[in-house]
Amino acid sequence: MSQLRLNPLAGRWVTISLDRAARPSAFTTRTLPVEADPDRPCPFCPGNEEACPPALQVYGPEDAWKLRVVPNLYPAFEGKGSLSAIHLGPVFTEAPATGSHEVVVVSPDHETAWADLEPEQIDLAMIAIRDRFQAHVGQSGMRYTQAIINHGREAGASVHHPHAQLLAMPFVPKGIADEEAGFERFAGGCVLCTTIEAEVSTGHRLVIEDDLVVAVAPYWSGSPFEMLIMPRTHESHLHRSTTEDLSAVGRALRTSLRRLRKVLGDVAYNVVFHAAPHHHDNLYHWHIHVIPKLTTVAGFELGTGVLINVVPPEAAAIELNRRT
Repeated sequence: MSQLRLNPLAGRWVTISLDRAARPSAFTTRTLPVEADPDRPCPFCPGNEEACPPALQVYGPEDAWKLRVVPNLYPAFEGKGSLSAIHLGPVFTEAPATGSHEVVVVSPDHETAWADLEPEQIDLAMIAIRDRFQAHVGQSGMRYTQAIINHGREAGASVHHPHAQLLAMPFVPKGIADEEAGFERFAGGCVLCTTIEAEVSTGHRLVIEDDLVVAVAPYWSGSPFEMLIMPRTHESHLHRSTTEDLSAVGRALRTSLRRLRKVLGDVAYNVVFHAAPHHHDNLYHWHIHVIPKLTTVAGFELGTGVLINVVPPEAAAIELNRRT
């Protein structure tokens, strides 16, 4: 029979459907082309730098760059200033979407996926993300930065070239506030430090473990083959982490994505970096969520917010470890 499992980070129940467990072969690989116009020159490739706004940061020589950070041409957040809400009626409230929306072009190679980046390039990508977080902390009115990777059109990507996005915003999103509340609610100290200890002890859902980082298929997985990557060092803010810890987490992400591809093929996925809001000092422990796009969120999930996972995380971990 199915089980309800509580996600202590979000404070929400998920349903693990044990009797409906799907085998990896039940999931299809990506079918949609990423670019709407595949003949359009890639704006992120070397030689096409003029297709993007001037770079915010460049790593390596300008004529032989290794990584570039550029403003997004179609920003979700733009402009300076704190959140300034305007009330237009009893249920009508709006505010300018100030902030910034940036693209981290993580390699000059158009065909290199995140799973294929050389370790040194992964290290550089993590350093660049840290540097941009630090820059956003110093921007007046910015309260939170979200780093994301979208792989595949089904996951929201519109450019094939490997990249990440950074969005700085003047408010703390509800999902992050819910996680902060989860840390405060947990009675045993840090919920993720405890998760690391418990998962290493049992070994049922471990995907990666070393002295610096642990990756698991979390007990409360809301979707098939979901993974959670956690630095062992307790730190609320990504931008305060050591270069050694950032490198370890980045390389664990690369390994996790490689294993996912070996099990399921080239599936679409989202990677979400979660760190504490810029000026909050609390029990938060920064981490990364890897969420493959394997199932459709249907009416029940949309209507209740309760996810149904047809692959128990214990089964997912077995498959992910089998393909090492």
